Amino acid sequence: MKIYNEIIIAGLGGQGVLLAGTILAQSALEQNLKTTWFPSYGAEMRGGTANSTVIISDEEIGSPIAFAPSGLIALNTLSLNKFLPRMSENSVIIANSSMINADEFKSDKRIKFIPISEIADKEIGNIKAANMVAVGALIKLTNVPDLENVTKAVKTAFSKKPALIDLNIKAVNAGYNYK
Repeated sequence: MKIYNEIIIAGLGGQGVLLAGTILAQSALEQNLKTTWFPSYGAEMRGGTANSTVIISDEEIGSPIAFAPSGLIALNTLSLNKFLPRMSENSVIIANSSMINADEFKSDKRIKFIPISEIADKEIGNIKAANMVAVGALIKLTNVPDLENVTKAVKTAFSKKPALIDLNIKAVNAGYNYK
């Protein structure tokens, strides 16, 4: 089976966009796949725009730039507006309906609206886990990387902050199990 996913994660600085990309890239490594991770963020840090691009493949990757994105996580309206035109008709698009008015985009049937921030806040008890809820939702729809390896990646990423491991795994599972 040929695997080639180009995923863009986009939102505001402080929403964990870069960490979500790191988790996806680490998950690919855990699954013995090739990967690249390409962060992009404004000088503002919190509140400015940020995105990261992750490419996952079972073959060598020629460039870290997504030319034909197969997946998008948009955590806010600005990010969805920016990256939606680059998505193909087969792209998997996860949009945070807690921060994006779904009615503005109802004609686009590719978009799966999920109340990501609300799930993180009410089910997980930590709004900062919204990025991991989004990762879980994405991997449910793409199957690459798989849930087991995302869990391993979370453990690796938070190895120096073990108190955050269970919270982030719970957030990934909440996104993965969202209807």
